[in-house]
Amino acid sequence: MTRRLILWLTGAATAFWLIAAGLGVSVMKEEFDEFFDGSLQETAERLMPLVIDDLQRREGPVSPKHIQRQVEDMGEEYLIYQVRDASGTILIRSHDAPEEPFETPLKRGFWKNDDYQFYTARAADGTVFIQVGDALDNRIEAVIEGGMALFLPVLILIPVSVLLIWLIVRRTLKPVDDLRRAIEEKDGGNMAPVPSRMLPRELLPIARSVNHLLVRLQSAFDAEREFTANSAHELRTPIAGALAQTQMLIAELDGPKKRRAQQIETSLINLGHTAEKLLQLARAEAGIGAGSGNADLARVLELVVADFERSDPVSGRLRFHREAGASLNGSYSEDAFAIVLRNLIENALLHGSRQELVNIRLEAGGVVRIVNGAAALSPDELAAIRKRFGRGATTAPGSGLGLSIAERLLQQMNAGFEILSPATGRHDGLEVVLRFGQEDAAG
Repeated sequence: MTRRLILWLTGAATAFWLIAAGLGVSVMKEEFDEFFDGSLQETAERLMPLVIDDLQRREGPVSPKHIQRQVEDMGEEYLIYQVRDASGTILIRSHDAPEEPFETPLKRGFWKNDDYQFYTARAADGTVFIQVGDALDNRIEAVIEGGMALFLPVLILIPVSVLLIWLIVRRTLKPVDDLRRAIEEKDGGNMAPVPSRMLPRELLPIARSVNHLLVRLQSAFDAEREFTANSAHELRTPIAGALAQTQMLIAELDGPKKRRAQQIETSLINLGHTAEKLLQLARAEAGIGAGSGNADLARVLELVVADFERSDPVSGRLRFHREAGASLNGSYSEDAFAIVLRNLIENALLHGSRQELVNIRLEAGGVVRIVNGAAALSPDELAAIRKRFGRGATTAPGSGLGLSIAERLLQQMNAGFEILSPATGRHDGLEVVLRFGQEDAAG
């Protein structure tokens, strides 16, 4: 919009200037013609008494042989003239005037051909005529020079006007850009009202409408989060009770009935896992990622890895490596970071190749890498698993929420989140990279 305004305003201003300059040239031409015609007539009228006096002072009859000529080295004359008698014979002429009589009729007034504008003055007795000619090229040259004096400033003013129009338009539309940026910042974690105190009157209805919409969205999100959190929380207790009863039933049964009871146990475990994920998702949507104080996330990482190793000491698939001097400190939520790690490590253990290790590295610069063995995924498959409830081609149990929860929390923590397949330096595998900024890592 800014570019279009600048182009249209500059084009309109330039067109008006050119039209004004063209009208100025037209008026100037008419004024020049009046001025030159007046000068032409005044010159002829003033020469008349001088010529008559000169002719009367001559001795003998006036004849062509007595024509007086001026010196040839006087330079080019602006005006040329001829003095003629009633028969058309030239009596006197200027040194640039032709030797042949002008085509102009011996009649008082103006006359013009292709090259000259003439004025003929007549003596009172009608025996002497003075014809003065002004070259039209002189008038054209004057008009061109005057036109250049009008058009050249326009050519200089065009770039200046572009700069001024750009500054004016940018300053005028700054509230629109501020409103646009304020609206762009709104998402599920930022539903604060759009500031409207400094907006111009024309934009206030838009800001009010956006704020009303944000209030409605916030209410909808709050209701959704509350329902999800309450549902997940309320389901945990009965699921745990049903699971305990099912496990007791399994211990008492034999044969096909026991296998059915074990299937029920598996379903209840999956249901409890889904309820736990829904509870984490509700907390992520509530915006728990932003921390209020400095936290040592490297210690949290070590604790989470140790907890996984204790819960499954037999497989021993986890390998954790911390580079010398690597640290991860900043204003983060330890709880949110632990949820992220648990989801990512759990995904690596469940969906990665069970014959390969899951390597976790903490590198200098606030980078955490989690790498597991797996077949390389296509870009479409990578995009699919990042969607909420998205699952790849796997038979492992899961809800498809782990990556969504992790990505949501990492956005709140202003951390980079990247999924690579194949993993760095390999032709297969899956690698998750978390990047925490240096300024954040410095605390």
